[in-house]
Amino acid sequence: MRRLTAGRGTASARSAQSHTRALTTSADVVAAACRDAGVELVRTPREMIVVLAALGAGSRTGGRRAAIFTDGGGHGAIAADAAEDAGLDVPELGAPAQDRLRSVLWEQSSVGNPVDLAGMGEQRPLSYADTVGELLAADEVDAVLMTGYFGGYAASDGGLGGGPAGGAVLADGETRAAKEIAARLAAVPKPLVVQSMYPRSPSCRVLAEAGVPVFGATEDAARALAAMTGRAAPGTGGVSPLPPAAVPLRDPGYHGVRALLGSAGVPFPAAREITDEAGLLAAAEEFGGPYVLKALHVLHKSDAGGVALRLPGREALLAAYREMRSRLGAPAYSVEAMADLSDGVELIVGVNRDPRFGPVALVGLGGVLTETLRDVAFALAPVPAARAEALLRGLRSAALLDGVRGRPAVDVAAAAAVVERITTVAAAHPEIAELEVNPLLVRPDGALALDARAVLAPPADVLPRPTGRHPTGGLPRTAGRPGLTAAHLGRPPHHPPAPSIRALEDTWTSATPPSRPTSRAVRPPTPGS
Repeated sequence: MRRLTAGRGTASARSAQSHTRALTTSADVVAAACRDAGVELVRTPREMIVVLAALGAGSRTGGRRAAIFTDGGGHGAIAADAAEDAGLDVPELGAPAQDRLRSVLWEQSSVGNPVDLAGMGEQRPLSYADTVGELLAADEVDAVLMTGYFGGYAASDGGLGGGPAGGAVLADGETRAAKEIAARLAAVPKPLVVQSMYPRSPSCRVLAEAGVPVFGATEDAARALAAMTGRAAPGTGGVSPLPPAAVPLRDPGYHGVRALLGSAGVPFPAAREITDEAGLLAAAEEFGGPYVLKALHVLHKSDAGGVALRLPGREALLAAYREMRSRLGAPAYSVEAMADLSDGVELIVGVNRDPRFGPVALVGLGGVLTETLRDVAFALAPVPAARAEALLRGLRSAALLDGVRGRPAVDVAAAAAVVERITTVAAAHPEIAELEVNPLLVRPDGALALDARAVLAPPADVLPRPTGRHPTGGLPRTAGRPGLTAAHLGRPPHHPPAPSIRALEDTWTSATPPSRPTSRAVRPPTPGS
């Protein structure tokens, strides 16, 4: 399914009580829901046509490593930028792949990625097919974008062949190359998209009739290739079933939330809630320092000066308590064992209950700067560990997880397992509007939750408990996901051909895909969807 959406404002986040709510916009929620449900999200009618042409080609892959193949350096550089802007990776090819390319190209050709014929196509048109064949056969390449002048030698009007017929020899050679490219693609069916300065030429029509999307605009070609790649690997995508209903949370206070998450296997440091000095000294006897002191029932404790760290012993703990109490007057405090922050990375894990899509999870770089850095990713909750690890690996700051500047790598698998537990708890409690752990400290030896909070929904806003999601992965309204119904995820009994839009003739051409009968029918979208 393709979904055209509008409305990407942030006004609803302005009154947030948690970082999770402040970081979550309507656009984030829609994007996460569509991605997890296998819906391709587009923003303009033109983009929708491009995506339809791409998906009609049939070949899709889970990887996003794209090879850019060109017959001109400028075309290759522009296409590489467009591909990365569309979310594709354009890595340098490894030595074995480069050696195989050198065996079919001449000395001045570039083989790193982009791969540039450097004029060889004019001398030997079949070099286009040879190069595409080597790229499709490379294990390190998931998809190929061919860009430039291909099609110009067979073009009958304004082509490159030097005559009204485009030059018979070059035209025939280019047409044979197109047929050979189609044959190579049939043998190794990976996503292949072509951008041509001559998209309506006979050789480009040969490619289109073989199911290869051909575009005149580089950005359209890159977006099409992105739609054909990145299909979720098993265990990392799809809509997870909602867990059974849990006993409602009655104590949304800090220690009540800690107890709820702790019972689900989320690890925390030792802690004790206190209301006076006697309780504080008793806590200091329970576990050794250094200590952390937190003022409870204070929103954004760090900003208010309600957190004291690295208190070495009882005297420092008592002094911090007296100062904090005189300044804030909080009715209760938490004394905790200070975690070892060395070699750790602070993450945030949160769940916000959306009125349309139910529980939506957020993971990202945490700590006091989380709203400033805004390096976060979203998914429908609960989030399986494999999916959580993929989200963490996709953050802009993911390199921190693998160790930088001499720091060791942290245990991402342990963090992902904790993400699964936190998001499962939130999904099982419809009375919780917001649940957040920030920071979740991830070290080389595991993960530890250092702070948590929950916000209960007003009783009138608590949705009836769902009975479970649609078995095919859809989100029926009865399953607590009112924003995306099973009807939205269905396909018609006979998939209509990709539209032939005359307004886009100069930028897009594609063969009509065959019909795809399925057992499900599409119903009209319901209001508000």
